[in-house]
Amino acid sequence: MQIWISILLLPLQNTDIMYESLLELDPVRINFNAAGMHIINIILSFVMFGVALGIKPQQFASLIKKPKSAILGLISQIIALPLITFILVITFSDLITPTVAMGMILVAACPGGNISNFMSSLSKANTELSVGLTASTTMLSVITTPGNFALWGGLYVRYINRHATHMLQPLEIDKWQMFETVFILLGIPLVLGILFAHFLPKATQKIKKPIQYLSIVFFLAMVVLAFSNNFNLFLKYILFVFFIVLVHNALALGTGYSIARIFKLPDADKRTLTIETGIQNSGLGLVLLFNPKIFPPELQLGGMLFITAWWGIWHIISGLGISAYWSRKPVKAS
Repeated sequence: MQIWISILLLPLQNTDIMYESLLELDPVRINFNAAGMHIINIILSFVMFGVALGIKPQQFASLIKKPKSAILGLISQIIALPLITFILVITFSDLITPTVAMGMILVAACPGGNISNFMSSLSKANTELSVGLTASTTMLSVITTPGNFALWGGLYVRYINRHATHMLQPLEIDKWQMFETVFILLGIPLVLGILFAHFLPKATQKIKKPIQYLSIVFFLAMVVLAFSNNFNLFLKYILFVFFIVLVHNALALGTGYSIARIFKLPDADKRTLTIETGIQNSGLGLVLLFNPKIFPPELQLGGMLFITAWWGIWHIISGLGISAYWSRKPVKAS
């Protein structure tokens, strides 16, 4: 036990070394040609289409009938997680670089990840609530993702440029381009998926499960494709990146659980809010970072890329770990 604690605390033993090491990530650039960007966009759209196959109108009706858990779930993801992330990056501004902090803010601004529904089912959580929250946050992300990133990212940039010794390079994000990208990549596939599930229910039942598994494979392939030329650098600094994402993801999971517990939600709903808040669609974050119209290639944002990519891998591990634990625990009666 002491060995694991020592490993986790290693990055804190010399903050200067950690900060300087993270700065070395910034020059990393991932430039896709037009064909590569099309492939990445198709992968994310395919994943969102798969999410929509599990969405049914009656799920939204059930959320309206029992709105307390749904409202708290939305607050946890859309308001509480970005706020807590902002407090975290401000608190540790001397430990993490500005681009790493911006990567954390970008992840917190993304909607819930599609694999959260599978994890909720495994956890004996409220799966109907999980699907409804994933669908709702994904639909709202056309507004909330650009809005939260612009709000909290803008506040962080102003803070860091006033108070920190390390200035953040000028970062002007085209919010309307981000709105457009999120709408095309998430909104359209969701509508098509819902229509497909409505008019072709038998075909939907056959392809829904395979698409869920393929979604995970495609995301991992996207990460490998993106960082294949920088794998050695990733291995060199994985301890620092791992530590940061571990803490951030743990706070995200804790935020969902704490809000559910404070407001005395049923045990199944507590599990759902924990998973929904801790599982973020970081694949969307990566696609936004790959878009040169939103994040110009001349900006050195390697820290954002590494944090966002590792988040997408780690939240699968942490989410499945919690799901496996809860799968063996009976749900407490309300």
